[in-house]
Amino acid sequence: MIALQYRRFLPGLCLLLCAAQAHATDAMIIWPAGWEVESLPTESDTPVQPSVQVRQRAVKNDQSGNPLMVMELTQTRLSPGHEVNVQGVLLEMRKSVQVNFARSGLQSVCTHVRESQLSVVPALETTCTITQNGVHVLTQTLVAAANKEMAWSLSYAGSAEGYAANKDEALRIRESLRLDAEQ
Repeated sequence: MIALQYRRFLPGLCLLLCAAQAHATDAMIIWPAGWEVESLPTESDTPVQPSVQVRQRAVKNDQSGNPLMVMELTQTRLSPGHEVNVQGVLLEMRKSVQVNFARSGLQSVCTHVRESQLSVVPALETTCTITQNGVHVLTQTLVAAANKEMAWSLSYAGSAEGYAANKDEALRIRESLRLDAEQ
């Protein structure tokens, strides 16, 4: 359960999840029971920016309705010929997380970017530990991946206790993700 004093940071955390931009066609997530799933509005299509096609957020709450973990997937179709610098995207996502938490009086330390997979697509990821006055309050994992047509971002975060208790389930959800690249 997220301590009441840290619950005020969760809306900001949700906004940070939205800031992570990624790309894909119609990815499919199988959400297990107990997750409240929300399809989020997508940005309008402009010639300058790629088209966000899918944004889904799911929240797992405790019995009292307090958020334990939040997961969000964003998918965007790339403009023809556009190549994504996945490492650059992930570093910007990480910087955004760190700057926004710092503005809230929190400190964050993130792991080195490491190679990973998002479905069958090669990806990069990092995990950030967020503290307040030396106390671990939140954990967030950021993942970015792209192919020639699509890019994806996945973020999952929760209170220190919520993340630890639900990390395995979040990984199972992540492993069940099916991206358009597989079709």
